[in-house]
Amino acid sequence: MTKREYKPLTIPRLKWVTETLDSRAGELVAQPLEPGSGITLGNALRRVLLASVEGSAVTSVVIKGVNNEFAYIPGVIEDIMQILLNIKGIVIKNNEGRAGTMHAFKKGPGDLRVSDIVPDAHLELVNKDHIIAHLASDGELDIQFFVESGRGYQEAQWPAGKALQEDNRIYLDAMFSPVKRVAFDVEKTRVGGDIDYDKLTVSIETNGAETPSDVLHYAVSVLRTQLEHFLKSAEIQFNAIAIGPEDRAAQAEADAQMLKIKGVPVDLLMKPIEELELSVRAHNCLINAGIKRVYDLVNLTKDEVLKIKNLGRKSLSELEESMKTFGLTFGMDVKEADIKKLFKQKNAINE
Repeated sequence: MTKREYKPLTIPRLKWVTETLDSRAGELVAQPLEPGSGITLGNALRRVLLASVEGSAVTSVVIKGVNNEFAYIPGVIEDIMQILLNIKGIVIKNNEGRAGTMHAFKKGPGDLRVSDIVPDAHLELVNKDHIIAHLASDGELDIQFFVESGRGYQEAQWPAGKALQEDNRIYLDAMFSPVKRVAFDVEKTRVGGDIDYDKLTVSIETNGAETPSDVLHYAVSVLRTQLEHFLKSAEIQFNAIAIGPEDRAAQAEADAQMLKIKGVPVDLLMKPIEELELSVRAHNCLINAGIKRVYDLVNLTKDEVLKIKNLGRKSLSELEESMKTFGLTFGMDVKEADIKKLFKQKNAINE
């Protein structure tokens, strides 16, 4: 049976905007994407990020001397309802994903803060300055917290038919998701002479329990797990994007060892310098100097680059920054013959 040939898919380059990236917020830029794919992928990622990322929250508490959420405690400024609302604001990082408990005890005068809570070993408290209650000199609070993991929003799980619980436990509704906000934007970008490709920018903000990159990884894993069950037969091998990440990493490492480089896709070295998305000035200076492919550029030293006509230190800094995003540097000493030899071996294996 003749094997059908498919046109390859455009594989996007992913880059976090380092200037704004921290443990709570970040922007991911993916480009180029197939025309029309920006909105499709951006909307899917946004929906999954907002609704399906797993997290942990306090789902019930036992407050000493209190058996319902409408009570108050002498010497404590807030009533129990306000204390419960403050408890919902506790941000928890669960290192194992299993249920746990926490305990807090405070005598006034002073504030009961998240930093006063003692959690189980696998739980970490993120917003330690968050205030639970204000206590007067005669105030005292003793609270046991019960933590669970889940996705999205969960209503308070009150046992049916019981107004008051035997252990005086008060149940809370919980928002498990560590993701606070997701937005995406799609622009057009150029690939060679074609300007119809998409550039996707995804902005993610979390509560600090998980980083933007971690929640994105989780969301993509959810999408891939769901979608792979729609395949009626073996996955179509459009190009390298269809193989698993472990296989791609192993292949890249093998290629790197042969060329004595590390962390650089060999295919990139053979591509024209347009792939690096340089400014018009830097691009034209390189082309006029006969630097047309990426491997031509990485084989140069900084001194050799500065000797190129009309290319100054500002353009050199731009080149270094652009190359850095791809794992490239000057002076890599990559031989064209070695690259061609590697491609020849790959083609022989595929045939």
